[in-house]
Amino acid sequence: MPRLSEVIAALENLWPAERAESWDAVGTVVGDPDQEVTRVLFAVDPVQEIVDEAVKLGADLLVTHHPLYLRGTTTVAATHFKGRVVHTLIKNDIALHVAHTNADTADPGVSDALAGALDLRVTGPLVPDAGDPEGRRGLGRVCALDHPLTVREFAARAAERLPATAQGIRVAGDPEAVLHTVAVSGGSGDSLFDQVRAAGVDAFLTADLRHHPVSEARAHSPLALLDAAHWATEWPWCELAASQLDEISDRHGWDLRVHVSKTVTDPWTAHAASAHPSPATALPTSASRPPSSSDPLGAPN
Repeated sequence: MPRLSEVIAALENLWPAERAESWDAVGTVVGDPDQEVTRVLFAVDPVQEIVDEAVKLGADLLVTHHPLYLRGTTTVAATHFKGRVVHTLIKNDIALHVAHTNADTADPGVSDALAGALDLRVTGPLVPDAGDPEGRRGLGRVCALDHPLTVREFAARAAERLPATAQGIRVAGDPEAVLHTVAVSGGSGDSLFDQVRAAGVDAFLTADLRHHPVSEARAHSPLALLDAAHWATEWPWCELAASQLDEISDRHGWDLRVHVSKTVTDPWTAHAASAHPSPATALPTSASRPPSSSDPLGAPN
């Protein structure tokens, strides 16, 4: 069995910490470099529910996309929910490692996984990494559809292929407009509208879209906007990352058992549709169905 330091070295090779944004908090949060690792769990959020799942699973290492302490802290007292996470991890000899913006821009990275879940063909990064001479790394991805779809049809595909959440998929734009090219960015993406317009795509799928940026973006161009739940756009990366670590484990003869959490940690828990949606704008009901307790992820990717 490998030691934690060996596994972390492999993860750092996939997502080097120096490629994270300067404001980010990535890397190992908790863990003894000399402890052995036999089982690894991947998840989006380092919340108590996920840590309890890691304990029940018998994991030695939890890898999450979101940081535990993004803005730093002066205490890990268990009187606070993040402190309880730290205490639970240490008491159960579970290490925590974070790959956030360094995983967003990786090749392959978070947006590659999102594109793959939607059956999109990646043609390049939306915001290229100037330090990548091959032009493959960067934030977001520009993609081609396998065949033209209307905005309505593409929204239905996203609702079917991405993990089910209470939000579903919101759309800004003509539902009957035909799409050939799409930009995607896992997580919050309304700061990228200038780059999306410059890419000349027909639609942009991301998360956390806000009223004023969307209104202004729609005034600039006929670009269709699709807003999915933040967690749902990043969860496919967990499967990609787990498969990458599986390949590394096989190559080194580590025999790691690698798992992906299917616990829905999206904070929104219910959705009430407007009473009388217009037939011209109503999307399929599957686009806003809440997660099922018996099938928390909905249709498989």
